Amino acid sequence: MKRLLTLFGAITLLGTSTTNVVACDKTQEYTPEELAQLKAENQINTDNQEIKDNLEWIAAQENPFNTVDNKYYFVVWRGNENNYWRIVKFKNDSQNTKKIDNINDYSLIFHWWDKPKVHHYDLTVSEIKGHAEHRWEDYTGIKYFKSVYRWNLDTQEPNLVVDTDGNVKVNGE
Repeated sequence: MKRLLTLFGAITLLGTSTTNVVACDKTQEYTPEELAQLKAENQINTDNQEIKDNLEWIAAQENPFNTVDNKYYFVVWRGNENNYWRIVKFKNDSQNTKKIDNINDYSLIFHWWDKPKVHHYDLTVSEIKGHAEHRWEDYTGIKYFKSVYRWNLDTQEPNLVVDTDGNVKVNGE
C-alpha cells in the first residue's frame, strides 16, 4: 500500500510539473490598453509627421503576417548578444518562406510555423550550426528581437537606421 501511494504521489507531482511547464510557454498577451500604451512608447522620435502617423510598432500577438498585406516591415534583430543590432526591411507580399537577412551564423527567416494547435507565419532567428530556432512570437526578451514596425502606407517607405542600443531612428535626423 505504501508503494502504491508513493507511485500515485509521483504521478501527481509529474502531472503538476508538466502543467506548469506548458503554462510557462505562453506568448506574452497585452490588454488593449497595454498594447496602445506600448505602441505610443515605441513610436519613433522624429519631426516627420508622416512617419509618426504611419510607422507602427507591432506586437507579436497581433499576428501581422497571417494575411498578405503588401506592407513593408522593419525588423530590429541580432544573431546573439555579441552582435550589434541590425534593421532590415521586407515586404509582406507572399506567404512563401524567405530568408530576409544573415549575420555570421544566424539567419532571419519568414516562414510558416506549424506545430500542434499553432499554425501561422512568424519570424525566426535560426542558428545555422546549432539548428536552434528562436521565434519572435515566443520571445519576450530582447536577445534576438528588439522590435518590429509596419509602414502603413503604399508610398515610399522611410529610410530607417538603428543605433548600437537597438533604437530606431530616421536616417539623417
